Amino acid sequence: MNNYTGNIIQAIKNGSISDEEAELLLKKAPFVDLDFAKVDTHRAIRQGTTEVVYGAGKTAGQIYKIAETLVNSGQERVLITRIDREKAAGLTGLQGFRYFEQASLGVIGDMPEPDGLGTVLVITAGTSDIPVAEEAAVTLEALGNRVDRLYDCGVSGVHRVFGNLDRIMKASVIVCIAGMEGALPSVIGGLTDRPLIAVPTSVGYGASFEGLAALLSMMNSCSSGVSVVNIDNGFGAGYSASLINHMKRKEL
Repeated sequence: MNNYTGNIIQAIKNGSISDEEAELLLKKAPFVDLDFAKVDTHRAIRQGTTEVVYGAGKTAGQIYKIAETLVNSGQERVLITRIDREKAAGLTGLQGFRYFEQASLGVIGDMPEPDGLGTVLVITAGTSDIPVAEEAAVTLEALGNRVDRLYDCGVSGVHRVFGNLDRIMKASVIVCIAGMEGALPSVIGGLTDRPLIAVPTSVGYGASFEGLAALLSMMNSCSSGVSVVNIDNGFGAGYSASLINHMKRKEL
């Protein structure tokens, strides 16, 4: 516990501030200024999930210092996205660091026990979409979700979808990943009553325009209940699916 948080707790104990005032102070709590980064150590208080480090564009040294700051602030688990093998090698000095190469993602700390409402299904149209799918899947696991992976079930062999309907129907949330023309989310969306998050990938030939064709197809899906994230954004899809999978029924 840092001094800022400790002082607030002490103020609650001696009655100098109310619970509501303390909550507001915690939500406005300071960040740690590293000059090149201002590390948000209280994001979990505001958003329910701790800060995630976006690795692209940062040096291994910068990532190391940011992650170290988060760990020293009491963060149990640090998720680092979009890092290659070279950057990951520069982070091995961080205790508990593991690199998931296919997902281009690193995790400091143990994965939590799943505590979501159900299982999140991560399904891809093709094998080439797996790197984006793994980014979503590992993100989900790091956020406390049970994940079912179902890969290479695209519409060019749609019988593969129908052969796995039981897994599709049992899912609490579905993350559906496809490149090319991006048709799979519309098919899956028409077969289930579960929330579906579609992820277009940059997989495809020239006229796919590096994922733009799939993005537009998914945004124009005729299936209700399909939401769409940005091209190759497995992390964003996994994060959103985790929020849905952790919704609790609230009594008025």
